[in-house]
Amino acid sequence: MAPNPSSVGCRTSVRVVVIGDPGTGKSSLIVSVATETFPENVPDVMPPTRLPADYYPDRVPTTIIDTSSSPENKSKLISECQMADAIVLTYACDRPSTLDRLSTYWLPELRRLEVNVPVIVVGCKLDLRDEQQVSLEQVMSPIMQQFREIETCIECSALRQIQVPEVFYYAQKAVLHPTAPLFDQETQSLKRRCVRALKRIFILCDHDRDGALSDAELNDFQVRCFNAPLQPSEIVGVKRVVQEKMPEGVNEHGLTLTGFLFLHALFIEKGRLETTWMVLRKFGYDNDIKLRDDLLPLTLKRAPDQSVELTNEAMEFLKGIFFMFDIDNDGALRPAELDDLFSTAPESPWSEPPYKDAAEKNVLGGLSLEGFLSEWALMTFLDPAGSLANLIYIGYTGNAASAFHVTRKRRTDRKRQQSQRNVLQCFVFGPKNAGKSALLNALIGRTFSEKYTPTTSERFAANIVKLPGVIQKTLVMREVPEDEVKMVLSNKESLAACDIAVFVHDSSDENSWTKAKDLLLQVAGHGENTGFEVPCLIVSAKDDLDPYPLAIQDSTRVSQDMGIETPIPVSIKLRDFNNVFHRIITAAQHPHLSFPETEAGRNRKHYRRLVNRSLMLVSVGAAVAVVGLASYRVYAARKNT
Repeated sequence: MAPNPSSVGCRTSVRVVVIGDPGTGKSSLIVSVATETFPENVPDVMPPTRLPADYYPDRVPTTIIDTSSSPENKSKLISECQMADAIVLTYACDRPSTLDRLSTYWLPELRRLEVNVPVIVVGCKLDLRDEQQVSLEQVMSPIMQQFREIETCIECSALRQIQVPEVFYYAQKAVLHPTAPLFDQETQSLKRRCVRALKRIFILCDHDRDGALSDAELNDFQVRCFNAPLQPSEIVGVKRVVQEKMPEGVNEHGLTLTGFLFLHALFIEKGRLETTWMVLRKFGYDNDIKLRDDLLPLTLKRAPDQSVELTNEAMEFLKGIFFMFDIDNDGALRPAELDDLFSTAPESPWSEPPYKDAAEKNVLGGLSLEGFLSEWALMTFLDPAGSLANLIYIGYTGNAASAFHVTRKRRTDRKRQQSQRNVLQCFVFGPKNAGKSALLNALIGRTFSEKYTPTTSERFAANIVKLPGVIQKTLVMREVPEDEVKMVLSNKESLAACDIAVFVHDSSDENSWTKAKDLLLQVAGHGENTGFEVPCLIVSAKDDLDPYPLAIQDSTRVSQDMGIETPIPVSIKLRDFNNVFHRIITAAQHPHLSFPETEAGRNRKHYRRLVNRSLMLVSVGAAVAVVGLASYRVYAARKNT
């Protein structure tokens, strides 16, 4: 019978490596657990020993690896430790020096080797232990405080068959039902990610949404997780235990979230980690306490020039979630409200770049509905699988296929001279201190700052842009630092996901325009060479400063020569945006009107036209020759007749 994935995760086997000083009983321990007898003659190192799947309740086979601690075998020992799922570290109960070596050599050595697996400390030869010695708990408590990787400690006797199977049961259990993801030993409390997962499970089981699990809901939960109902007396007993220790854990409606979390902390404290793990795995969580990949059925096949967007169904769900968590009804989600919204996800997905500070917020740091939906549009655009996972974490129960759709290819949009996308990505190029970041900040409503802070890595900003009528589009702006342009363009498909490129220059600085023009030519040439041509616009920033006349004249001439719109002057400082975001959206929606044409591109097109014309003339000449030959043959045949 195969192991049950819902109870043991994805594990199909466990590899346990036994290490320790010479003569501490490693090999005898292994022979004893495999044969249930004490061996008279034991080899120095046992060959790999396999405990069958039915040896322990979780029905997962365990392979035990014996090792030698002699210097000549050190490389072998290191290799085995680095392949281990768990370590059994032995000492001899009758030799205190071997106990001292745990903290002076073995445990520091495992850390040095970066062996980050559970460690089971085993005192062998219990039958030889001096009765006057202090208890195991007194001996091991300071060591366990120093080395948190120790999962548990146990003493055994291979000779007397005392607690031998338990040694490897604890080792297997530490792998299949690990403590570290669930419980913080220092604070003696559930870890944050575990709390968030259990909160989501609680909400899913609270069918009537009254904030408590009734007797019927508790019973449904028990049947779902453990395939067995709870007797009424058992439900009463559970609630009594919670109420005695934590009165707020039970109310008139049933078991509260506080009580539910308390029960799981109690299970873990009593060593019943498998209970909490079984609950988590029944609801689809893996050992990292994230939803398993097989529960995120997002198989959206798409070409490089296609992107993923949220459907109307998903957008309506998100609007409902927004208003549900906007407790003070101020039209914005304050940081605390947003944290509450994502409190059932492993972590808030927008606390780090590229999502952090990528959308418009009010003066109190609140995220408006437009900002909220823009963040979701950005996350879906960049990471559809992550977007789906977070939709599920916050309560979306619909089919994945009904939440997302793949857009038409950009090449098709350009042939048809019309884009149907709701989310448009704009690459922002330009030299240092040209005003790129200020342009992104203007999109998300940030006030202008005189302080210049260079952008060292790509940055995103997203917001909804309202067009004339009732049309709304989400504009995603991606700032490309000047130093990263070469790396970006080294990828043939780098412009495939780009709907429009904007080239920003400081209109008061001749050198700024020279560099921006060079970037424009590079990007335009890259598009022509790869087939991923993008419409382009030039933005003349810092229009409040004295302009550099030659730069204005040259930028106007270049735009005309390349067949794109004349430069758009803006002053972010004076909030004179000159409708720039509308114009970016409009140019992206009608890409054929703003394709830049380089001189090399023009020559290439001219050459193609000449070749095509020549081929056409050759084809016409060949056709005339064939018709003439056929006519001559008919004439000759008639003459002969």
